[in-house]
Amino acid sequence: MEVSPNDWTHGSWRTRHAAQSPTWPDLDHLARVERQLATKPPLVFAGEARTLQAHLSQVASGKAFLLQAGDCAESFDEGSADAIRDKLKVILQMAVALTYASGVPVIKVGRIAGQFAKPRSDEFEERDGVRLSAFRGHIVNGDEFSAEARRPDPERLLAAYHQSVATLNLLRAFTTGGFAALSRVHAWNQEFVANSLEGKRYEVVADEIERALQFMKACGIDLHDDGALQGVDFYTSHEALILPYEEALTRQDSLTGEWYDCSAHMLWIGDRTRQLDGAHVEFLRGVANPLGLKVGPTMSVDELVSLVDVLSPDNVPGRLTLIARMGDALIDEKLPALISAMRTEGRAVVWACDPMHGNTFVASGGQKTRHFDDVLSETSKFFSLHQAMGTWPGGLHIELTGDNVTECLGGGSRLNEGDLDLNYTSICDPRLNATQSLDMAFHVAEFLQRYSAGSGARSL
Repeated sequence: MEVSPNDWTHGSWRTRHAAQSPTWPDLDHLARVERQLATKPPLVFAGEARTLQAHLSQVASGKAFLLQAGDCAESFDEGSADAIRDKLKVILQMAVALTYASGVPVIKVGRIAGQFAKPRSDEFEERDGVRLSAFRGHIVNGDEFSAEARRPDPERLLAAYHQSVATLNLLRAFTTGGFAALSRVHAWNQEFVANSLEGKRYEVVADEIERALQFMKACGIDLHDDGALQGVDFYTSHEALILPYEEALTRQDSLTGEWYDCSAHMLWIGDRTRQLDGAHVEFLRGVANPLGLKVGPTMSVDELVSLVDVLSPDNVPGRLTLIARMGDALIDEKLPALISAMRTEGRAVVWACDPMHGNTFVASGGQKTRHFDDVLSETSKFFSLHQAMGTWPGGLHIELTGDNVTECLGGGSRLNEGDLDLNYTSICDPRLNATQSLDMAFHVAEFLQRYSAGSGARSL
Protein backbone atom coordinates (compact mmCIF):
# COMPACT_ATOMS: atom_id res chain seq x y z
CA MET A 1 0.00 0.00 0.00
CA GLU A 2 1.43 3.32 -1.04
CA VAL A 3 1.04 6.07 1.54
CA SER A 4 2.28 9.60 1.69
CA PRO A 5 2.63 11.72 4.84
CA ASN A 6 1.27 14.63 2.84
CA ASP A 7 -2.17 13.05 2.41
CA TRP A 8 -2.76 12.58 6.14
CA THR A 9 -5.15 14.64 8.22
CA HIS A 10 -6.29 13.90 11.74
CA GLY A 11 -9.61 12.85 10.23
CA SER A 12 -8.38 10.85 7.22
CA TRP A 13 -8.93 7.61 9.15
CA ARG A 14 -12.67 8.06 8.59
CA THR A 15 -12.31 6.86 5.00
CA ARG A 16 -11.01 3.48 6.24
CA HIS A 17 -12.61 0.54 8.03
CA ALA A 18 -12.17 0.84 11.81
CA ALA A 19 -12.01 -2.69 13.21
CA GLN A 20 -13.33 -3.27 16.74
CA SER A 21 -15.36 -0.05 16.68
CA PRO A 22 -18.68 0.02 18.51
CA THR A 23 -21.91 0.64 16.64
CA TRP A 24 -22.97 4.01 18.03
CA PRO A 25 -26.79 4.20 17.99
CA ASP A 26 -26.93 7.99 17.66
CA LEU A 27 -24.23 9.47 15.41
CA ASP A 28 -25.44 13.03 15.98
CA HIS A 29 -24.94 12.55 19.72
CA LEU A 30 -21.45 11.18 19.07
CA ALA A 31 -20.60 14.19 16.88
CA ARG A 32 -21.73 16.61 19.61
CA VAL A 33 -19.51 14.87 22.16
CA GLU A 34 -16.57 14.94 19.75
CA ARG A 35 -16.99 18.69 19.35
CA GLN A 36 -17.05 19.10 23.13
CA LEU A 37 -13.89 17.04 23.55
CA ALA A 38 -12.14 19.07 20.85
CA THR A 39 -12.50 22.18 23.02
CA LYS A 40 -11.01 20.55 26.14
CA PRO A 41 -7.43 21.14 27.26
CA PRO A 42 -4.96 18.44 26.23
CA LEU A 43 -4.32 15.68 28.76
CA VAL A 44 -0.59 15.62 27.96
CA PHE A 45 1.72 17.93 26.08
CA ALA A 46 3.74 17.52 22.91
CA GLY A 47 7.01 18.28 24.69
CA GLU A 48 6.38 15.45 27.16
CA ALA A 49 5.79 13.01 24.30
CA ARG A 50 9.04 14.14 22.66
CA THR A 51 10.90 13.56 25.92
CA LEU A 52 9.49 10.04 26.14
CA GLN A 53 10.60 9.36 22.58
CA ALA A 54 14.12 10.52 23.48
CA HIS A 55 14.10 8.09 26.43
CA LEU A 56 12.83 5.29 24.19
CA SER A 57 15.63 6.00 21.73
CA GLN A 58 17.98 4.98 24.55
CA VAL A 59 16.03 1.74 24.87
CA ALA A 60 16.35 1.15 21.13
CA SER A 61 20.13 1.43 21.43
CA GLY A 62 20.32 -0.97 24.40
CA LYS A 63 21.06 1.69 27.00
CA ALA A 64 17.74 1.63 28.90
CA PHE A 65 14.79 -0.67 29.60
CA LEU A 66 11.06 -0.02 29.17
CA LEU A 67 8.57 -1.01 31.87
CA GLN A 68 5.02 -0.57 30.57
CA ALA A 69 2.46 -1.70 33.11
CA GLY A 70 -1.01 -1.09 34.47
CA ASP A 71 -4.62 -2.12 34.23
CA CYS A 72 -6.11 -4.42 31.66
CA ALA A 73 -9.03 -1.99 31.39
CA GLU A 74 -9.50 0.92 33.75
CA SER A 75 -12.85 1.13 35.48
CA PHE A 76 -14.94 4.21 36.13
CA ASP A 77 -15.61 2.67 39.55
CA GLU A 78 -11.95 2.35 40.61
CA GLY A 79 -10.45 5.82 40.24
CA SER A 80 -9.76 6.52 43.91
CA ALA A 81 -6.53 8.13 45.07
CA ASP A 82 -5.65 4.98 47.00
CA ALA A 83 -6.07 2.74 43.95
CA ILE A 84 -3.93 5.01 41.77
CA ARG A 85 -1.28 5.35 44.49
CA ASP A 86 -1.08 1.60 45.05
CA LYS A 87 -0.74 0.89 41.34
CA LEU A 88 2.05 3.46 41.13
CA LYS A 89 3.74 1.89 44.16
CA VAL A 90 3.99 -1.46 42.41
CA ILE A 91 5.42 0.08 39.24
CA LEU A 92 7.98 2.04 41.27
CA GLN A 93 8.95 -1.12 43.17
CA MET A 94 9.39 -3.04 39.94
CA ALA A 95 11.45 -0.25 38.42
CA VAL A 96 13.73 -0.12 41.47
CA ALA A 97 14.33 -3.88 41.34
CA LEU A 98 15.06 -3.73 37.61
CA THR A 99 17.35 -0.70 37.83
CA TYR A 100 19.24 -2.03 40.84
CA ALA A 101 19.95 -5.36 39.16
CA SER A 102 20.56 -4.24 35.58
CA GLY A 103 22.37 -0.95 36.06
CA VAL A 104 20.41 0.67 33.22
CA PRO A 105 17.68 3.33 33.50
CA VAL A 106 14.12 2.05 33.49
CA ILE A 107 11.60 4.08 31.51
CA LYS A 108 8.25 3.94 33.32
CA VAL A 109 5.10 4.02 31.20
CA GLY A 110 1.70 3.26 32.72
CA ARG A 111 -1.32 1.65 31.12
CA ILE A 112 -3.28 4.34 32.91
CA ALA A 113 -5.30 7.56 32.51
CA GLY A 114 -6.93 6.40 29.29
CA GLN A 115 -6.94 2.58 29.10
CA PHE A 116 -10.73 2.39 29.16
CA ALA A 117 -11.42 0.47 25.93
CA LYS A 118 -10.91 -3.20 25.13
CA PRO A 119 -11.11 -5.10 21.83
CA ARG A 120 -13.25 -8.23 21.93
CA SER A 121 -13.02 -11.50 20.07
CA ASP A 122 -16.84 -11.73 19.91
CA GLU A 123 -19.18 -8.86 19.06
CA PHE A 124 -21.91 -10.27 21.30
CA GLU A 125 -22.20 -12.01 24.66
CA GLU A 126 -24.88 -14.58 25.44
CA ARG A 127 -26.12 -15.67 28.87
CA ASP A 128 -29.06 -17.98 29.50
CA GLY A 129 -30.34 -17.44 25.99
CA VAL A 130 -30.10 -13.62 26.18
CA ARG A 131 -27.78 -12.07 23.56
CA LEU A 132 -26.36 -8.56 24.10
CA SER A 133 -23.52 -6.45 22.74
CA ALA A 134 -20.15 -7.33 24.24
CA PHE A 135 -18.68 -5.14 26.96
CA ARG A 136 -16.07 -2.93 25.26
CA GLY A 137 -14.76 -0.99 28.23
CA HIS A 138 -16.28 1.81 30.26
CA ILE A 139 -15.48 4.40 27.60
CA VAL A 140 -18.11 2.66 25.42
CA ASN A 141 -20.66 0.81 27.58
CA GLY A 142 -21.26 -0.77 30.97
CA ASP A 143 -20.15 -4.19 32.16
CA GLU A 144 -23.56 -5.03 33.68
CA PHE A 145 -25.43 -7.60 31.60
CA SER A 146 -28.45 -5.54 30.58
CA ALA A 147 -29.62 -4.00 27.34
CA GLU A 148 -29.40 -0.50 28.79
CA ALA A 149 -25.85 -0.93 30.13
CA ARG A 150 -24.54 -2.51 26.95
CA ARG A 151 -25.82 0.28 24.71
CA PRO A 152 -22.82 2.37 23.51
CA ASP A 153 -23.13 5.86 25.00
CA PRO A 154 -21.04 8.78 23.65
CA GLU A 155 -21.29 10.56 27.02
CA ARG A 156 -18.85 7.95 28.29
CA LEU A 157 -16.12 9.54 26.16
CA LEU A 158 -16.48 12.70 28.22
CA ALA A 159 -16.48 10.66 31.44
CA ALA A 160 -13.27 8.95 30.34
CA TYR A 161 -11.66 12.33 29.66
CA HIS A 162 -12.60 13.71 33.08
CA GLN A 163 -11.42 10.59 34.92
CA SER A 164 -8.14 10.77 33.00
CA VAL A 165 -7.73 14.39 34.10
CA ALA A 166 -8.18 13.41 37.75
CA THR A 167 -5.84 10.42 37.41
CA LEU A 168 -3.13 12.51 35.76
CA ASN A 169 -3.39 15.18 38.45
CA LEU A 170 -2.73 12.55 41.11
CA LEU A 171 0.07 10.90 39.15
CA ARG A 172 1.85 14.20 38.67
CA ALA A 173 1.46 15.01 42.37
CA PHE A 174 2.77 11.60 43.42
CA THR A 175 5.71 11.53 41.00
CA THR A 176 6.93 15.09 41.59
CA GLY A 177 5.70 15.91 45.10
CA GLY A 178 8.00 13.70 47.15
CA PHE A 179 6.09 10.41 47.18
CA ALA A 180 8.36 8.98 44.46
CA ALA A 181 11.59 10.26 46.05
CA LEU A 182 14.14 7.47 46.30
CA SER A 183 14.48 8.18 50.02
CA ARG A 184 10.93 6.80 50.38
CA VAL A 185 11.79 3.47 48.79
CA HIS A 186 10.61 1.57 51.88
CA ALA A 187 7.23 3.33 51.87
CA TRP A 188 6.27 1.77 48.53
CA ASN A 189 6.05 -1.72 50.03
CA GLN A 190 2.44 -2.48 50.90
CA GLU A 191 1.69 -4.49 54.02
CA PHE A 192 0.31 -7.55 52.26
CA VAL A 193 3.37 -7.59 49.98
CA ALA A 194 5.90 -6.91 52.75
CA ASN A 195 4.95 -10.16 54.49
CA SER A 196 5.70 -12.24 51.38
CA LEU A 197 9.08 -13.62 50.30
CA GLU A 198 9.10 -11.12 47.43
CA GLY A 199 8.36 -8.23 49.79
CA LYS A 200 11.19 -9.27 52.10
CA ARG A 201 13.53 -9.51 49.14
CA TYR A 202 12.47 -6.01 48.13
CA GLU A 203 13.23 -4.74 51.64
CA VAL A 204 16.82 -6.00 51.27
CA VAL A 205 17.20 -3.95 48.08
CA ALA A 206 15.55 -0.94 49.76
CA ASP A 207 17.96 -1.22 52.72
CA GLU A 208 20.95 -1.18 50.38
CA ILE A 209 19.61 1.82 48.49
CA GLU A 210 19.00 3.63 51.79
CA ARG A 211 22.58 2.95 52.91
CA ALA A 212 23.89 4.25 49.60
CA LEU A 213 21.88 7.45 50.02
CA GLN A 214 23.20 7.88 53.57
CA PHE A 215 26.74 7.43 52.28
CA MET A 216 26.20 10.07 49.59
CA LYS A 217 24.78 12.45 52.19
CA ALA A 218 27.76 11.84 54.48
CA CYS A 219 30.05 12.72 51.58
CA GLY A 220 28.40 16.12 51.37
CA ILE A 221 26.17 15.46 48.38
CA ASP A 222 22.92 17.42 48.57
CA LEU A 223 20.34 14.76 47.80
CA HIS A 224 17.52 17.31 47.69
CA ASP A 225 19.31 19.13 44.89
CA ASP A 226 19.15 16.11 42.59
CA GLY A 227 15.80 15.96 40.81
CA ALA A 228 16.37 12.35 39.77
CA LEU A 229 16.38 11.34 43.45
CA GLN A 230 13.35 13.42 44.40
CA GLY A 231 10.92 12.31 41.71
CA VAL A 232 10.51 10.22 38.58
CA ASP A 233 9.49 10.70 34.98
CA PHE A 234 6.26 8.78 34.51
CA TYR A 235 4.37 8.56 31.24
CA THR A 236 0.91 7.38 30.22
CA SER A 237 -0.21 5.09 27.41
CA HIS A 238 -3.24 3.23 26.15
CA GLU A 239 -4.49 1.36 23.12
CA ALA A 240 -5.83 3.92 20.63
CA LEU A 241 -8.99 1.95 19.96
CA ILE A 242 -11.85 4.49 20.01
CA LEU A 243 -10.77 6.79 17.21
CA PRO A 244 -13.42 9.53 17.64
CA TYR A 245 -11.98 10.10 21.14
CA GLU A 246 -8.39 10.08 19.85
CA GLU A 247 -9.09 12.47 17.00
CA ALA A 248 -10.92 14.89 19.27
CA LEU A 249 -7.87 15.13 21.54
CA THR A 250 -5.36 15.56 18.71
CA ARG A 251 -3.66 18.94 18.62
CA GLN A 252 -1.13 20.66 16.36
CA ASP A 253 2.04 21.56 18.25
CA SER A 254 2.78 25.29 18.05
CA LEU A 255 6.55 24.71 18.16
CA THR A 256 6.99 22.06 15.48
CA GLY A 257 3.74 22.11 13.52
CA GLU A 258 3.41 18.36 14.07
CA TRP A 259 0.21 16.70 15.22
CA TYR A 260 0.11 14.94 18.58
CA ASP A 261 -2.58 12.78 20.08
CA CYS A 262 -2.75 14.50 23.45
CA SER A 263 -4.80 11.78 25.14
CA ALA A 264 -1.56 10.03 26.21
CA HIS A 265 2.18 10.23 25.75
CA MET A 266 2.30 6.87 23.93
CA LEU A 267 -0.41 5.08 21.95
CA TRP A 268 -0.41 1.56 20.64
CA ILE A 269 -2.19 -0.45 17.95
CA GLY A 270 -3.60 -3.78 19.09
CA ASP A 271 -3.21 -7.16 17.43
CA ARG A 272 -6.84 -6.98 16.25
CA THR A 273 -6.60 -3.49 14.71
CA ARG A 274 -3.26 -3.62 12.89
CA GLN A 275 -4.76 -3.88 9.37
CA LEU A 276 -2.37 -2.14 7.00
CA ASP A 277 -5.25 -0.45 5.16
CA GLY A 278 -7.32 0.07 8.32
CA ALA A 279 -8.36 3.19 10.20
CA HIS A 280 -6.13 2.69 13.24
CA VAL A 281 -2.91 2.46 11.24
CA GLU A 282 -4.03 5.41 9.13
CA PHE A 283 -4.69 7.59 12.18
CA LEU A 284 -1.57 6.75 14.14
CA ARG A 285 0.85 7.02 11.23
CA GLY A 286 0.22 10.77 11.22
CA VAL A 287 0.67 11.64 14.90
CA ALA A 288 4.15 12.34 16.25
CA ASN A 289 3.76 10.47 19.56
CA PRO A 290 5.90 7.42 20.20
CA LEU A 291 3.85 4.42 19.11
CA GLY A 292 3.50 0.78 20.06
CA LEU A 293 2.44 -2.09 17.81
CA LYS A 294 1.26 -5.42 19.21
CA VAL A 295 2.92 -8.27 17.32
CA GLY A 296 0.92 -11.49 17.61
CA PRO A 297 1.55 -15.02 16.30
CA THR A 298 -0.28 -14.40 13.00
CA MET A 299 2.05 -11.54 12.06
CA SER A 300 4.11 -12.36 8.96
CA VAL A 301 7.52 -10.92 8.19
CA ASP A 302 6.21 -9.06 5.13
CA GLU A 303 3.31 -7.60 7.10
CA LEU A 304 5.58 -6.41 9.88
CA VAL A 305 8.01 -4.79 7.47
CA SER A 306 5.14 -3.00 5.72
CA LEU A 307 3.62 -1.79 8.99
CA VAL A 308 6.97 -0.47 10.22
CA ASP A 309 7.45 1.31 6.88
CA VAL A 310 4.11 3.08 7.36
CA LEU A 311 4.31 3.82 11.09
CA SER A 312 8.00 4.78 11.21
CA PRO A 313 9.03 5.81 7.69
CA ASP A 314 11.95 7.91 8.89
CA ASN A 315 13.27 5.12 11.14
CA VAL A 316 13.69 7.47 14.11
CA PRO A 317 14.87 5.57 17.21
CA GLY A 318 12.18 5.56 19.91
CA ARG A 319 9.32 6.20 17.49
CA LEU A 320 8.10 2.59 17.39
CA THR A 321 7.96 -0.15 20.03
CA LEU A 322 7.13 -3.65 18.83
CA ILE A 323 5.29 -5.48 21.62
CA ALA A 324 5.54 -9.22 21.09
CA ARG A 325 2.54 -11.19 22.44
CA MET A 326 3.01 -14.66 21.07
CA GLY A 327 2.15 -17.00 23.94
CA ASP A 328 4.56 -19.34 25.64
CA ALA A 329 3.86 -22.18 23.19
CA LEU A 330 4.55 -20.13 20.04
CA ILE A 331 7.23 -17.55 20.84
CA ASP A 332 10.20 -19.78 19.93
CA GLU A 333 8.60 -20.58 16.58
CA LYS A 334 7.22 -17.17 15.61
CA LEU A 335 9.46 -14.43 17.01
CA PRO A 336 12.98 -15.14 15.63
CA ALA A 337 12.11 -14.44 11.99
CA LEU A 338 10.52 -11.11 12.94
CA ILE A 339 13.51 -10.03 15.01
CA SER A 340 15.82 -11.07 12.20
CA ALA A 341 13.82 -9.09 9.64
CA MET A 342 14.00 -5.91 11.70
CA ARG A 343 17.73 -6.35 12.18
CA THR A 344 18.31 -7.07 8.47
CA GLU A 345 16.24 -4.03 7.52
CA GLY A 346 18.16 -1.86 9.99
CA ARG A 347 14.98 -0.80 11.81
CA ALA A 348 15.61 1.22 14.98
CA VAL A 349 12.72 -0.31 16.90
CA VAL A 350 12.27 -1.19 20.57
CA TRP A 351 11.39 -4.84 21.23
CA ALA A 352 9.19 -5.40 24.28
CA CYS A 353 7.55 -8.55 25.63
CA ASP A 354 3.85 -8.81 26.48
CA PRO A 355 3.70 -12.26 28.12
CA MET A 356 0.11 -11.83 29.30
CA HIS A 357 -2.20 -11.85 26.28
CA GLY A 358 -0.99 -15.04 24.63
CA ASN A 359 -1.38 -17.07 27.82
CA THR A 360 -5.01 -16.54 28.81
CA PHE A 361 -7.28 -19.52 29.41
CA VAL A 362 -10.59 -20.26 31.11
CA ALA A 363 -10.38 -22.02 34.47
CA SER A 364 -12.73 -24.84 35.47
CA GLY A 365 -14.89 -22.34 37.36
CA GLY A 366 -15.39 -20.21 34.24
CA GLN A 367 -13.00 -17.34 35.08
CA LYS A 368 -10.45 -16.09 32.58
CA THR A 369 -7.01 -16.49 34.09
CA ARG A 370 -3.30 -16.80 33.37
CA HIS A 371 -0.66 -18.92 35.05
CA PHE A 372 2.37 -17.07 36.34
CA ASP A 373 4.63 -19.91 35.14
CA ASP A 374 3.46 -19.40 31.53
CA VAL A 375 3.92 -15.63 31.79
CA LEU A 376 7.40 -16.11 33.20
CA SER A 377 8.34 -18.79 30.67
CA GLU A 378 7.41 -16.61 27.69
CA THR A 379 9.41 -13.73 29.16
CA SER A 380 12.43 -15.99 29.70
CA LYS A 381 12.25 -17.21 26.11
CA PHE A 382 11.99 -13.61 24.88
CA PHE A 383 15.25 -12.76 26.63
CA SER A 384 16.97 -15.94 25.46
CA LEU A 385 16.01 -15.35 21.84
CA HIS A 386 17.35 -11.81 21.89
CA GLN A 387 20.56 -12.93 23.54
CA ALA A 388 21.07 -15.64 20.94
CA MET A 389 20.45 -13.15 18.12
CA GLY A 390 22.56 -10.34 19.61
CA THR A 391 19.62 -7.93 19.91
CA TRP A 392 18.38 -6.00 22.93
CA PRO A 393 15.30 -7.26 24.83
CA GLY A 394 14.14 -3.75 25.45
CA GLY A 395 11.04 -3.95 27.59
CA LEU A 396 8.27 -5.66 29.53
CA HIS A 397 4.57 -4.93 28.98
CA ILE A 398 2.25 -6.41 31.62
CA GLU A 399 -1.19 -6.02 33.16
CA LEU A 400 -1.16 -5.51 36.92
CA THR A 401 -2.91 -3.88 39.83
CA GLY A 402 -1.78 -2.68 43.23
CA ASP A 403 -4.61 -4.59 44.89
CA ASN A 404 -4.39 -8.02 46.48
CA VAL A 405 -6.50 -9.62 43.76
CA THR A 406 -6.78 -13.33 42.95
CA GLU A 407 -6.93 -13.33 39.16
CA CYS A 408 -3.73 -15.06 37.98
CA LEU A 409 -2.50 -18.42 39.23
CA GLY A 410 0.83 -19.19 40.89
CA GLY A 411 3.68 -16.76 41.40
CA GLY A 412 4.52 -15.24 44.74
CA SER A 413 0.88 -15.48 45.84
CA ARG A 414 0.81 -19.28 45.25
CA LEU A 415 -2.78 -19.03 44.01
CA ASN A 416 -4.63 -22.04 42.62
CA GLU A 417 -7.93 -22.28 40.75
CA GLY A 418 -9.86 -22.59 43.99
CA ASP A 419 -8.61 -19.15 45.04
CA LEU A 420 -9.89 -17.25 42.00
CA ASP A 421 -13.24 -16.39 43.57
CA LEU A 422 -11.63 -14.85 46.68
CA ASN A 423 -11.00 -11.42 45.11
CA TYR A 424 -11.49 -11.45 41.35
CA THR A 425 -12.33 -7.83 40.49
CA SER A 426 -11.12 -7.27 36.91
CA ILE A 427 -13.81 -6.07 34.52
CA CYS A 428 -12.00 -7.72 31.61
CA ASP A 429 -8.76 -9.72 31.68
CA PRO A 430 -6.88 -11.14 34.71
CA ARG A 431 -4.05 -9.05 36.19
CA LEU A 432 -1.02 -9.83 38.29
CA ASN A 433 -1.42 -8.65 41.86
CA ALA A 434 1.25 -6.63 43.64
CA THR A 435 3.11 -9.67 45.01
CA GLN A 436 3.12 -11.45 41.65
CA SER A 437 4.26 -8.24 39.91
CA LEU A 438 7.22 -7.87 42.25
CA ASP A 439 8.04 -11.56 41.76
CA MET A 440 8.02 -10.90 38.02
CA ALA A 441 10.33 -7.91 38.40
CA PHE A 442 12.94 -9.91 40.29
CA HIS A 443 12.89 -12.64 37.65
CA VAL A 444 13.25 -10.10 34.83
CA ALA A 445 16.09 -8.44 36.76
CA GLU A 446 17.86 -11.81 36.76
CA PHE A 447 17.24 -12.17 33.02
CA LEU A 448 18.79 -8.74 32.48
CA GLN A 449 21.80 -9.67 34.59
CA ARG A 450 22.32 -12.90 32.64
CA TYR A 451 21.91 -11.05 29.36
CA SER A 452 24.54 -8.48 30.33
CA ALA A 453 26.92 -11.20 31.49
CA GLY A 454 26.50 -13.35 28.40
CA SER A 455 26.12 -10.85 25.60
CA GLY A 456 28.97 -8.78 24.28
CA ALA A 457 26.84 -6.51 22.11
CA ARG A 458 23.46 -4.78 22.23
CA SER A 459 22.70 -4.18 18.59
CA LEU A 460 19.48 -3.37 16.85
